[in-house]
Amino acid sequence: MKKYILICKKRLVNILEQEKHYWRSPKFAVSVILGLLMLIASLIINYSAGQYSDVRAGNSVKDIILDNLPVIRTGFIFTYGALAMWLFILFLLLANPKSIPFTLKSVALLIVIRSLFVIMTHLGPYPNMTKIPQNDILEKFSFGADYFFSGHTAFPFLLTLLYWHHKILRHLFLCASIIFAASVLLGHLHYSIDVFAAFFITYAVYEIAAWFFADEYAIMYSKKPKFLLGVNNN
Repeated sequence: MKKYILICKKRLVNILEQEKHYWRSPKFAVSVILGLLMLIASLIINYSAGQYSDVRAGNSVKDIILDNLPVIRTGFIFTYGALAMWLFILFLLLANPKSIPFTLKSVALLIVIRSLFVIMTHLGPYPNMTKIPQNDILEKFSFGADYFFSGHTAFPFLLTLLYWHHKILRHLFLCASIIFAASVLLGHLHYSIDVFAAFFITYAVYEIAAWFFADEYAIMYSKKPKFLLGVNNN
């Protein structure tokens, strides 16, 4: 195991060395910092929305799919599958720096939009939902009544769209989105509308992000930017 860790570390160092020209650009570095600040702000908004939804949670409702699905313990996938996915994304971003600004800002936008939906919807938990393994990290991002729409479905699908040009990553993230969607339904952790709506809303968020963050979009996909941090470059 130690040998493979050393190989991965050496590979990552080589990749960072090859891509260091991105970090030499002040505008690129500023864009990355702005993306990180946007992500942090979106997480704060998400936390506040989750707390609000817990206080305002109402009664559960009937669901044509959940009513006919047996309950299966999928809490392990819900918790540790998500953590594994985010660790993989961190490695992916470090290995491909040009994708960092657009990915960070797109994820931040998705979190903010989901937070807005969360405070509009006050459903209570489905009666026989499975238990979720808790840890200090998950408790900061997961709440009892933040249902619409399913973040576990939406985030890997957003990554599917972001890396659509890469065949392996596209299929990997799409499979992850489907697996998470199935796990939250089988565990009765989300209503079916939370899962199915996530795909449509996420696609809209991706299109909005491509419009809002045109420069970052162009850098990620190796196109010529039309603007640099809001300043016309023509």
